Amino acid sequence: MTKNGKRVAWVTGGGSGIGEAGAETLAADGWTVVVSGRRQSALDAVVAKINGAGGTAEAIVLDVSNATEAQKAADRIVARHGRIDLLVNNAGINVPKRSWQDMELEGWDKLVQINLNGVLYCMRAVLPTMRKQQDGAIINVSSWAGRHVSKMPGPAYTTTKHAVLALTHSFNMDECVNGLRACCLMPGEVATPILKLRPVVPSEEEQARMLQSEDLGRTIAFIASMPARVCINEVLISPTYNRGFIQTPQSRD
Repeated sequence: MTKNGKRVAWVTGGGSGIGEAGAETLAADGWTVVVSGRRQSALDAVVAKINGAGGTAEAIVLDVSNATEAQKAADRIVARHGRIDLLVNNAGINVPKRSWQDMELEGWDKLVQINLNGVLYCMRAVLPTMRKQQDGAIINVSSWAGRHVSKMPGPAYTTTKHAVLALTHSFNMDECVNGLRACCLMPGEVATPILKLRPVVPSEEEQARMLQSEDLGRTIAFIASMPARVCINEVLISPTYNRGFIQTPQSRD
């Protein structure tokens, strides 16, 4: 944090779901928040909601799978605010065709580009600034599928989310000496728009028993609130009514 108390957070995938909730909660805690995503209209709605509630937010349209554009976004934030204290790597997708029986290479490549490469691109983009500050935190939003292998998410999603966990720990091994820390946040089922891409969309009753976006928003804000001497390496969080424990065919997204 700077002497004047300004803290700057960059939230990817900030136009809906977990990213939106994280941005709102961080802004309520006094962070200046920059949300990025592919849809300008969704980002504008989030920014308007945050600013209307007395927070400070702005938007940058970004496809994280483009390394050059990810770097430009980070540079733009630094040029405007002078620093980046927190990166929340939340952008991620899944595809309907996700089993070995019907998976397509196009879908695999798309998931790797966004769910894994996009995470790396944004981490690399903020790294010079955070090293210069000798302070900075990264929250990589993975998934329950990043810890536990199951059928429902599919091989591409499960593989990328496992890789994000490894990437997070690797970052901490190298960058702890520079005062930097990263957390891999691994939620179980969350009632977000990505559920619409499942082969079988959960019912409203089922979604009501899942984690909600605001639950993850509060978790993100908690991790971000810890002092610089604290590294929360992992958070594995799930609904109390965990369908992965109860219904074998149903698993996490």
